[in-house]
Amino acid sequence: MATDTGVPRSRPVHGFPSQDDLGYWSQQLRNLPRLALPLDYPRPPTTRVVHALKSYVLPPPTCRALARLSLYEDEELSSRFEEPRGMDEQPRACHLLLAALVVLIHRYTGDTDMVVASNHPNSGEALLLRIKIEPGDAFWQVAKHVQAVEAEAIRHLVPYDEIAKRLESDRLAQEGPAVPGTSQSLFRVRFFDETTSMERFMQQTNATTDLSMFVTGPEASVNAEAGPAQSRAPKHLHSAFRAPTHAEVAVHISYNAILFSGRRIEGILHQFEQLINSAAKNPMAPVGQIHIRAQAEADILPDPRKDLDWCGYRGPITSYLERHAKSFPDRRCLVESVSTDDMMPPASRVRTVTFGELDRTSNVVAHHLLQSGVQRGEVVTVYAHRGVDLVVAVLGVLKAGATFSVIDPSYPPSRQNIYLQVARPRALVVLRKAGTIHEQVRRCIQEELELRTEIPALELRSDGALLGGSTDKGDVLDKVQVLASEPTGIVLGPDSIATLSFTSGSTGIPKGVQGRHYSLTHFFPWMGERFGLSEKDRFTMLSGIAHDPIQRDIFTPIFFGAELHIPTAEDIGTPGRLAAWMATSKATVTHLTPAMGQLLSAQATTPIDTLRNAFFVGDILTKRDCTRLQALAQNVRIINMYGTTETQRAVSYFAIPPASQEPAFLQRQKDIMPAGQGMIDVQLLVVNRNARQETCAVGEIGEIYVRSGGLSEGYLGQPDVTAEKFLNNWLATGLEIPDTLRGTPEGQFWKGPRDRMYRTGDLGRYLPDGTVECTGRADDQIKIRGFRIELGEIDTHLSRHPSVRENVTLVRRDKDEEKVLVSYFVPTDDSTPEEREDDISLPAGPSGDLLRRIRQYNRLIKDIRDSLKLKLPSYSVPTLFVPLARMPLNPNGKVDKPALPFPDTVLAQRMAQVSNAQAETRELSATERAIAEVWKQLLPGLADPVPLDESFFDLGGHSILATRLVFQLRQKLGVHVPLGLVFDAPTIAQLAAATEKISSGGTDFLVAAPDTAKENALSGDLDYAKDAQVLESELPASFMRATPAGEPRVVLLTGATGFLGAYVLADLLDKRRNLVQKVYVHVRANDAGSAQRRLRDALAGRGLWREAWEQEGRVQAVVGDLSKPHLGLNDADWAHLAKEVHVIVHNGALVHWVYPYSKLRAANVLSTMAVMRLANEGRPKSVAFVSSTSALDTEYYIRFSDTSAQGVLESDSLDGSASDLKSGYGQSKWVAERLLMAAASRGLAAVIIRPGYVVGDSKTAVTNTDDFLFRLIKGSAQLGLIPDMNNTINMVPVDHVARVTSLAGLAAIQWPENHQTHAAVFHVTSHPTIRYNEFLGALIEYGWNVRPVEYLEWRTALENHVLASAAAGNTGLDADSNALFPLLHFVLDDLPTSTKSPELNDANTTKLLTEAHELDVVRGVDVPLVGLYLSWLVAVGFLPPPASKSARTLPALPEGAARQAMGRGSAAV
Repeated sequence: MATDTGVPRSRPVHGFPSQDDLGYWSQQLRNLPRLALPLDYPRPPTTRVVHALKSYVLPPPTCRALARLSLYEDEELSSRFEEPRGMDEQPRACHLLLAALVVLIHRYTGDTDMVVASNHPNSGEALLLRIKIEPGDAFWQVAKHVQAVEAEAIRHLVPYDEIAKRLESDRLAQEGPAVPGTSQSLFRVRFFDETTSMERFMQQTNATTDLSMFVTGPEASVNAEAGPAQSRAPKHLHSAFRAPTHAEVAVHISYNAILFSGRRIEGILHQFEQLINSAAKNPMAPVGQIHIRAQAEADILPDPRKDLDWCGYRGPITSYLERHAKSFPDRRCLVESVSTDDMMPPASRVRTVTFGELDRTSNVVAHHLLQSGVQRGEVVTVYAHRGVDLVVAVLGVLKAGATFSVIDPSYPPSRQNIYLQVARPRALVVLRKAGTIHEQVRRCIQEELELRTEIPALELRSDGALLGGSTDKGDVLDKVQVLASEPTGIVLGPDSIATLSFTSGSTGIPKGVQGRHYSLTHFFPWMGERFGLSEKDRFTMLSGIAHDPIQRDIFTPIFFGAELHIPTAEDIGTPGRLAAWMATSKATVTHLTPAMGQLLSAQATTPIDTLRNAFFVGDILTKRDCTRLQALAQNVRIINMYGTTETQRAVSYFAIPPASQEPAFLQRQKDIMPAGQGMIDVQLLVVNRNARQETCAVGEIGEIYVRSGGLSEGYLGQPDVTAEKFLNNWLATGLEIPDTLRGTPEGQFWKGPRDRMYRTGDLGRYLPDGTVECTGRADDQIKIRGFRIELGEIDTHLSRHPSVRENVTLVRRDKDEEKVLVSYFVPTDDSTPEEREDDISLPAGPSGDLLRRIRQYNRLIKDIRDSLKLKLPSYSVPTLFVPLARMPLNPNGKVDKPALPFPDTVLAQRMAQVSNAQAETRELSATERAIAEVWKQLLPGLADPVPLDESFFDLGGHSILATRLVFQLRQKLGVHVPLGLVFDAPTIAQLAAATEKISSGGTDFLVAAPDTAKENALSGDLDYAKDAQVLESELPASFMRATPAGEPRVVLLTGATGFLGAYVLADLLDKRRNLVQKVYVHVRANDAGSAQRRLRDALAGRGLWREAWEQEGRVQAVVGDLSKPHLGLNDADWAHLAKEVHVIVHNGALVHWVYPYSKLRAANVLSTMAVMRLANEGRPKSVAFVSSTSALDTEYYIRFSDTSAQGVLESDSLDGSASDLKSGYGQSKWVAERLLMAAASRGLAAVIIRPGYVVGDSKTAVTNTDDFLFRLIKGSAQLGLIPDMNNTINMVPVDHVARVTSLAGLAAIQWPENHQTHAAVFHVTSHPTIRYNEFLGALIEYGWNVRPVEYLEWRTALENHVLASAAAGNTGLDADSNALFPLLHFVLDDLPTSTKSPELNDANTTKLLTEAHELDVVRGVDVPLVGLYLSWLVAVGFLPPPASKSARTLPALPEGAARQAMGRGSAAV
């Protein structure tokens, strides 16, 4: 039977949930997928949350579309989903909206299995919905499936806490204890309608949730942390979104601003709207094809119909050489370092070639080729060596109108032969330094090629003579030397083939890619303008000589008329030497692969201050690569470029500014640098794989196509393959492109405008600004045992391990043809191998060395595996980890994957298990032996003895083998082992214990968690708690109890010259004059007269001093020092105060946010001990201690506050902050409070006042300028930016804190004792509360020229501003320094997290104020009061006046208000 909500009615849950329902959830949530939403910022290693909220009211047309969709009637079309019986209700609006969210997640991630947390339609209890979706599913089918999954979740309803507890028990049994500081998340996304408040569940799961969607009515108020405000409607009323019809819809997304930008979330809301409209038009549209791209995205994403300057041919590169040679023939063009036998410093000896020399010598080569019959476009192969000769040969081939192809002699002969067979060259140029051609290669040349000519030993000598090699008739170039100054006159058009480069082929045979002259020059003018390239630059030749980026190395400096510097092989190969060479050469521009960049930074110590641009291409570029290079070159701009051999050059860019300009830029970047945006006349089109007729929306994964006029011609001799990869632009059919090259000389060699796209095979997505990030290869999305695995994701997480320098993961097949995930890694230099003696026989040679290395790095491998378990699903954790001394690189500078060794998987796994097995010495039980024998059959790589406490899955087992294991155990043991038992008990010891329990008749077993308790030495963070225990033992066994006085009381006040103390004194003397006869004020000074003057000045500066107090003898200063014994009082004053005083208000303290506990102990803790001793001498006294909420600043109280409806009670005994307090000040307050509570339990009449942030006077606005909050105001005004922070601030006006302190101090004697704290506690909290966004937003409201930005952007700007200021010589005290300079360590850590404080219950304070008839006062801070504070800060010169005159006018300060800026004042007085 169904309710009107469309879901079966759940049975009530009484007492403990049933084991059947818990078993359902244990099975339902097994092997949970790990959702990886597209992030804008890197996920922190420890959980951090900055809550932010974006809201959007769906327009009326979209609401009508939703209404039409909810009335859709399907025609019983077939569906792959199985629906529960009785599910004949139509999906409600909530199901449709949730389905829309699920479809968006699917489109963003490609995931087909996800968990979303939601709420029960009636009770509001949490539901976990595991939803499976495929691209071909119709939207309506997904909505009905969502409805069915919800119905099943309700049928098996179990409180969320119980589910989480059961799953954690399952996980603990299988994986062991989690690493401290990590959070296990069941879900990353939540979806709620407004049925009822989900505040508790939200607070409980906020830390592990990335984003939450709420659907409400348009007038609802939603909080980013707590969700919609509690509805006042009766709970039995259903949400409008559960009814058959519904009203207007507002959609809110609460998100973690540490991970997402606000711009992305706004985009998601608009895509959500578009998806609803699209689904309403065709509810049966496949979700992989349904249109989700919002209209606003058209402004930032590339238009596939845009003109890309198809006819913009800039001329051949050779024409620029000829032009420069004519304009400045003697300018240096090539600078080659010369190798020396004695390894002199880098670049000690160089040879140079001028533009004139290069032009003439390349002419000689060109004329020789032409006279030998080489025809236009024919291939000329150059056997190469890094040096000036290579440049001469390449340019000579191009001047002849031929196509050059380069072969590296270091390639194996068989590989060289393949290249020759593919290229079929008609001429050969062998550089003398390349050596002699291998005999096998020479035989191939003679038997298979038809050469027109060969230059056997090309060399440009240091004297300028060009030799080609001797023959019987002299040097082969003798006849053409006379033509050195004569151009060839060969016309080269945009489609003339200039290059033949090789790329890997799927069959193992390389493909030859034909590069056109168009691309060799088209992009250089734009690059010069964008990156400041010019004739003044010094470029480097570092690319692999047979790799197509070598063309970029050579042609870029020639185009600009700049210098190309060439290192020796020793410069490149000797660790640390390459950086020294670049520094000596004064290189300004370099082109690198990431592997070459790692080589450059390895063991390098020489800074490269001249380097301004580093272009990376050829592989993924990591943040670690960038930081290593920036450590060497502070002034370098790193440009990550994306491209392939087929695109002929890098075609997109992502620029990382120099560390000297924006040192914090990389902090906001994820671990892998994005591909960026297309260069001029290039588009990166991310195409929907399920609907190729359209490009993807922002955030959606698709396949990357490159659209450009500069693509290569295609594959030599492979028209079919070319047609598959180079496609006419089907996204812009009918586009007409005018041909402006027709009829020109170059037009003879031009096929006309061709709007083509190259299919890269890479997957990627658009970021909110139109930048493209790569997410992997389409062919990297492999499946093993039915699970989808992305190699790129594994490598990303592996690269983050601090002991991994380089890594790559592959799928290899073992001897049984089973797929095996293998991760190869190079440990960092500080990772030391362990030398071990093993009795295992290893094969000789490289294979044995590799296995021995696995054995030596066993501990590191285990640590890496454990860290990956926290980040990846178990099926994605590699089976083997292979440590290498270095990654093998091919001549192109990329990892040579075929050369990576593949060890025997059996022996390799055995090596990884030896240490654990050796530790196992006890004798196995019969059950354990039987299980071990089965394991050996299924896992042939096991060590002997078999480790008892290693997980089956860590040793190579998987779900398929687990099933076989269960069936074999049933046969061997004669016990009906449950199928899921191996997941619950994955080790031999656990499995044996569980099996024996089943065998003995027990069926409801629990697997015991491994005992991981270890003795930990107490760290410095815990010293304060130990000190409190020691000091407590020094307290008197009992205290005299003060009794109510029948006359006005005498008070001793400490800390009265500080900000709060001054107001406490004024409150006692002015507002409590009937209760207070006199106040003695403890002041640090040289003598009594100085003390009295200091007291008067402190209060007068704040407008508080009254001469009558002194005249009437109601206030008297006594000289003392809190940091000294007996409060620094002399014996006479101590005795006098002991006799006269009724009440001690201990407000004084040394306030310092950096000092450790030990430095604050005397002033803040020992002074409190002295106050209690004074209270117990002479007349019995009561004590009021002014503490701080910093005594509660631990994660425990944050979590407690998040999950408690009441907040932290005043009766809490502070056990939750007995550890984990970070600041010494907070620790000192905690210890002092605990000592007071202990003394109160022994008879002392004591109260504790805990205020939040104490800010300005609510009437005069007089405040403390040396305050974090007002420094935050000033620092943000200086930046022109305010951070988006939604945290509440417990801001309390100083006069109100003083009021509570006075009242509590005077009420200490009669206030009822609390059985937990003994001393009554009074929380001083803000009423109303204010959020950081409101507080800082007052700057905008009152006319300051600031704009709100996301917190991470603000933090980056602040760090850049402060570091730039420091670089300019500012010390932090200068006028130009940012006001937050002294607090930078605190602000840059994670301000929203570090400023988040627990909510406090203030029942005692409310009662105190009510009884005093002082509840109706200003107890908090709102925006108008912030405005008053801003007025005062302007008046005293702390803030400049607001720039805008059109904003809200600042409030006027009251007449007579003090206008003198004073700091906090010395509180230790």
